[in-house]
Amino acid sequence: MKRYDVDLDNFPSLTDQQKAELQALSDAPDSEIDYSDIPALDDSFWLNAMRNPFYRPVKASTTLRLDADVLAWFKRQGKGYQTRINDILRQAMIHDLQKS
Repeated sequence: MKRYDVDLDNFPSLTDQQKAELQALSDAPDSEIDYSDIPALDDSFWLNAMRNPFYRPVKASTTLRLDADVLAWFKRQGKGYQTRINDILRQAMIHDLQKS
């Protein structure tokens, strides 16, 4: 096993050969990509897919003005109302992004 230590703030420069290889890959059309070593993913794969359980989105603190009755409805459902609001907003965001 070989170990490499990389300073993430100071990456080593690419060699001319590496730059040429990357440029050749970038210039190649998608139709030349060889997918023979990986299976196609059908709809059944995505039915069981889930978000990485270790992924935690960065939270941002903000002030949000909601109608009092809407906020009261969320709070009546008990602890975690802010998470439920976030989940509903995320679903709306994903729905909107999928339309694009």
